[in-house]
Amino acid sequence: MIKQFPQDEPPRRDGPKGADDADKATPRGKNVPARKQRRWARERAAQGLYQQLMNPIPVDRLEAQFMEDAFMLRIDLELFRRILRGVEQHAAELDAAIEPHLDRPVRELDPIEHAILRLGAFELTHMIETPRAIVINEAVELAKRFGATDGHRYVNGVLDRLADRVRSGEPRRGH
Repeated sequence: MIKQFPQDEPPRRDGPKGADDADKATPRGKNVPARKQRRWARERAAQGLYQQLMNPIPVDRLEAQFMEDAFMLRIDLELFRRILRGVEQHAAELDAAIEPHLDRPVRELDPIEHAILRLGAFELTHMIETPRAIVINEAVELAKRFGATDGHRYVNGVLDRLADRVRSGEPRRGH
């Protein structure tokens, strides 16, 4: 089951009956900023990656489970699928990329931090069109929301060191 958060829901309008009939003709996510749709896609992907770590199932089945939720129509589905399938395809490579930057073996990572680190590592290594600062910031925000109390600091440090290695020519935040 996918946990729902109040901020994920569209704002309620208190207008006359039929006031949102005009919105029914447009796709549900149309009026949502693309940045928010991408953030929601990363959140759902992180949840799916966590689920995969806890109970491995075929990615097609996992994706189908998520698609049962009508909220999925509001997210960037292409990004969600690209991350979910890409991380599954490159899991061993991603773990090998982050392991030198860890203070413990990959198998000892907290599962949600592991999922977020894989997601961030995938974006850093396979989605070079997304700036490193955005990749790291989004992963840190996921860790703040879903991870342990100081997990976001750990995620930030690991991904920052990985980015220094795989995107050495790209400027860091604020530089």
